Amino acid sequence: MAAVKKAPDDYVIRLCAKPDEVPAPAWNGLLASQDLPTPFLRHEYLAALHDSGSATAGTGWQPSFVTLWRGDELHAACALYLKSHSYGEYVFDWAWANAYEEHGLSYYPKGLVAVPFTPVPGSRLLARDAASRRALVDILVALSRQNELSSLHLLFLSDDDVAACAQAGLMPRHTVQFHWLQQGWAGFDDFLASLAQDKRKKIRQERRKVAEAGVDFRALRGSEIREADWDFFYRCYERTYREHGNPPYLRRDFFRRMAREMPGHWLLFVARRDGRDIACSLIALSDEGEAPQAAYGRYWGALERVDCLHFEACYYQPLQWCIEHGVGRFEGGAQGEHKMARALMPVRTHSAHWLAHPSFADAVERFLAREGQGIEHYLEHLEARSPFRQPGG
Repeated sequence: MAAVKKAPDDYVIRLCAKPDEVPAPAWNGLLASQDLPTPFLRHEYLAALHDSGSATAGTGWQPSFVTLWRGDELHAACALYLKSHSYGEYVFDWAWANAYEEHGLSYYPKGLVAVPFTPVPGSRLLARDAASRRALVDILVALSRQNELSSLHLLFLSDDDVAACAQAGLMPRHTVQFHWLQQGWAGFDDFLASLAQDKRKKIRQERRKVAEAGVDFRALRGSEIREADWDFFYRCYERTYREHGNPPYLRRDFFRRMAREMPGHWLLFVARRDGRDIACSLIALSDEGEAPQAAYGRYWGALERVDCLHFEACYYQPLQWCIEHGVGRFEGGAQGEHKMARALMPVRTHSAHWLAHPSFADAVERFLAREGQGIEHYLEHLEARSPFRQPGG
């Protein structure tokens, strides 16, 4: 990918064809100073995606990381990928690609600023200050124009990222996820007591079905997760994908690298029945300390079918752990209105978009305006269905 000829404000632009070309301490130091850092943008995470063969040019994710330097100081950076498809993104633009194709135009390659296969909101535009962040957006658009990309998409942005994209004139888009927020509950029963009676009853029934099926759980964190546990997890993870007719996005070597490079950021719940492991769910943690700020539901799989096992493994076990360990937020991942019944509440997530073709840009802008109105109505509808107990209820 060719670089722009002149950078604003005397920055030196360096495009990196793989994460290892960016110094890890500089990248991670910049990430730590952002408004919404997550472990998924750490250098180790991005390098593992690339080095394991999970996110590379061969899988449709060609890295071209953009870095802005002044001397030896990294002032701004982002993980930019050239995409030859729209899989693994979770903000859907298939209709836009189809419209291009119907008019004899190429939608791919396109530019994408995101974490591959990871629909978790967080800082995407790493920068020392607002001016550096805005300069980074301008450079991304200039790179997209110069390299004749159809479009540029920045997904699951933080508030600072949204502001920089708005200043640069990119089109905003909003989607909905479901997150659980700690409200000072002393235990899981205390949490249940805060819910409406029908929701309490449903959760207790679901948990009882799993217990009566003879299933119990153990929670493993960090170094407690042995290689055999990772192997078992991957069997479950791979089977779930293949049952849906697709190979898994992430390769076994990616998780091997996570176990080595970022062990404290992972929590594994393993379900056992009759002395054998039958299912598991993998949770990511924002911090390696005793009380992480956030937990993220990531992957699950099962080798045997048990009624309500998915809910127990992916929601009730993690929520109970979060309450017991003082975790403030649990994010349930992309989509899933059913999560509200488990007290995960709707939140807006944000992306920003630029299209090179003026007519298509106008059409997409009108579409996003209509879609945005629909999102607002959808949120109003969801908020009226709160699972929490009303006064006197």
